[in-house]
Amino acid sequence: MTGPRQLPGRPHRPSRRRLLQAGAAAAVSGALLPAGRAAAQARAVDYPPAQSVPASTSNYTVSSRPSSYRVDHVVIHVTQETYADTVKIFQNPAKQVSAHYLVRSADGHIAQLVREKDIAWHAGNWDYNTRSIGIEHEGWVDKPAYFTDAMYEASAALTASVCARYGVPMDREHIIGHIEVPGTDHTDPGPYWDWSRYIRMVNFAQ
Repeated sequence: MTGPRQLPGRPHRPSRRRLLQAGAAAAVSGALLPAGRAAAQARAVDYPPAQSVPASTSNYTVSSRPSSYRVDHVVIHVTQETYADTVKIFQNPAKQVSAHYLVRSADGHIAQLVREKDIAWHAGNWDYNTRSIGIEHEGWVDKPAYFTDAMYEASAALTASVCARYGVPMDREHIIGHIEVPGTDHTDPGPYWDWSRYIRMVNFAQ
């Protein structure tokens, strides 16, 4: 988030089968709906395994990326809140903060709160907001137990998908922490986020 709010070993391979199954399930459920409802469901998320949980429209800027702004970074955050409370914050129009995605610690469940074409208010730097996808992770920077295998696996697969779709290099120059955004006063994802493992998993998820 835009305050120091952000989240959770052993190398663990992302499950391509699980992602394919999730995508297939979404396709089947959509096929069973009337045409209009199926189309609406298909537009609800940019990443098929994610659940659509829209943020308040007061907390992001409607845009038409990548035609309006090039997407060339992914910014990794840790929430400093629970998953449920983070959703409430993003849906509160008074908070003036959002991210594109939120990953839950316990099981790696992903919510999409802002469409990728739109500009989420997550980096605390307008230039970086316009050209990045913000991914929040449930937890606290000083509680590494939140950084679970399930969270790493789901997040890495999501980041790999974003990078592949926008041509973002899968390296530490383009996949950065909130702390690395110029002008930020945030420290997330913090010292316990395993960057070597994460970048390796992102590249393996290809």
